[in-house]
Amino acid sequence: MRNQQITAADRSSSIPRSEFRIPHSARAEDLSPFTALPVVFVIDDDPSVRRALARLFKYEGFRVETFAAAQEFLSQPLPDSPACLILDVRMPGLNGLDLQTRLATRNVRLPIVFITGHGDIPMTVRAIKAGAADFLPKPFDGQQLLAVVRKAIVRHSKTRRADEDLAEIRRRLEALSPRERQVMALVVKGLVNKQSASKLGVTEKTIKVHRARVMRKMRARSLADLVRMAQKMAKSEW
Repeated sequence: MRNQQITAADRSSSIPRSEFRIPHSARAEDLSPFTALPVVFVIDDDPSVRRALARLFKYEGFRVETFAAAQEFLSQPLPDSPACLILDVRMPGLNGLDLQTRLATRNVRLPIVFITGHGDIPMTVRAIKAGAADFLPKPFDGQQLLAVVRKAIVRHSKTRRADEDLAEIRRRLEALSPRERQVMALVVKGLVNKQSASKLGVTEKTIKVHRARVMRKMRARSLADLVRMAQKMAKSEW
């Protein structure tokens, strides 16, 4: 909703752009190990706020997509790239907090920065507890918003990378036979071949064969590498 005060973003057209700049080393092209350009989504029912924020983030090298309503945003597919959502709290229809809940139910782990001219402590606490990256009252400082978004996108990049690594480990695990999974479970616990053979009631030579297959299918360069993969999958069912 439109605040009576002029936000820092609204003033961007009258302030020299250099005052909104961040160091080159932290610009959008350097924020992520992914080749896709980071995206900043802006959802606000005030067109002047959308325009001001779009100018600010485009200048810093981000791809920007703006929406007047939460439902409009939900109808669009999300790009496969690091991103951050700048979200007004009070809007007609689906409000910002409700959108945050809706995204959580869809398992969309998109960092959200709330902006509002009508915030209160309970609202802030609810948003932060639900995983919001930050909650900024209007008027906010443009430099502060850039810093918050930059940090959120870096964190999202790391989360995406971790998710991709975990998915790849799961794919490799699925290629193992039931016996190979048993052998892997014993190996990462530190059991030597003789102990594993005794546990499974097979010969030590059989364990060596299965162990070699496990290392190959898991693409583990060493036992330590295999153990690290197992630790990442500790919460998953083999």
